[in-house]
Amino acid sequence: MTAIANLILFVLALPATAASLYLLLFTLLSRAPSAPLRSSRRLRFDIVVPAHDEAAGIEGIVAGLRKLEWPADGFRVLVVADNCTDSTAELARAAGAIVLERRDPTRRGKGYALDFAFHTSRAHGWADAVVVVDADTEVSANLLEAFAARIDDGAKAVQAHYGVLNPQASWRTRLMTIAIASFHQVRSRARERLQLSCGIRGNGWCVTHWLLRQVPYRAFSLTEDIEYGIDLGLAGFRVHYADEAHVEATMVSSEQAARTQRQRWEGGRLQLVRAKIMPLLRAAKDPGGGVCLDLALDLLVPPLSYVAVNVAVFLVLAGVALLWESSMEMWWWLGLVCGVSLLLYVLRGWQLSGVGMRGLMDLTRAPFFVVWKVLLMLRARESAEWVRTKRE
Repeated sequence: MTAIANLILFVLALPATAASLYLLLFTLLSRAPSAPLRSSRRLRFDIVVPAHDEAAGIEGIVAGLRKLEWPADGFRVLVVADNCTDSTAELARAAGAIVLERRDPTRRGKGYALDFAFHTSRAHGWADAVVVVDADTEVSANLLEAFAARIDDGAKAVQAHYGVLNPQASWRTRLMTIAIASFHQVRSRARERLQLSCGIRGNGWCVTHWLLRQVPYRAFSLTEDIEYGIDLGLAGFRVHYADEAHVEATMVSSEQAARTQRQRWEGGRLQLVRAKIMPLLRAAKDPGGGVCLDLALDLLVPPLSYVAVNVAVFLVLAGVALLWESSMEMWWWLGLVCGVSLLLYVLRGWQLSGVGMRGLMDLTRAPFFVVWKVLLMLRARESAEWVRTKRE
């Protein structure tokens, strides 16, 4: 019985310990990086806004982008009206954007819209780099300056901090704000210090046309952002992180919209695990393969909810084993280390999230959120179909 108990605890301890210590390392390295020197302000940008039936908010995002602190003749706003059935194109054009209308009912999704815009931008031959900003987003005024400063310093791809625009909408959005601060900011800061790739997060990222020629954009999965970030890593390029600039998007607060969004994200992530893990692990063995190794680990480490379930089950069973047999004390202490590591990671995310004491109190709802999420994914059917998240 002791041997069986040790085997069960070992099986639980292996993923729990690996994930918890991985996250603890990032927590310890999450001090804010130094801001780069000022740019030459000579680069020209095409800011791409993929939009599918975004008439309700497209004028606001275009107006916000036109106020960026960058020479007016140094950037253009390109709105991709992608298979729209409303007045998105007309409103964007009236707001001062260059509108690219795309109609292709068989090739639907953000990846195809971006590919269309990137090819158009390259054909114009005007811009040095393209920037991607979602249609439900507000951006910091220094966005292009942050990208340009790093490109001047040699970067070819850059990701700004991606945050939440409506953190106080509900307890669900406050938990999402904490989770996103942990996933985007804590990990990205540490990766920048370690000279790894922070990856592409789908919103608020920039890539030079030179790099697009070296690594053509062919990311059309449900998680096209992560996919292209991995493609860049496999080609030997890392995505730099711009902590001082940010984009903030509206997160869904209703359970129904959150369910659709979560199923799409995690279904796409599972597809990437199957398609990209082996190429990444093979590339990790090459000289300078640290970027690919970390990208592989980032895919292999489950979402925080699943790590929390793993650690909780391990800790409870280790406690029961300790009560039954005193020689099991090692497992209890190991489970405690995992639990404390995970707690520090979450608390660091809460600290950076800015949601205050109300958000800290909302963490008491986290177990219910975890159960909802696990049940949701157990009932989910994997799909390759892109479904737009309903705007609120």
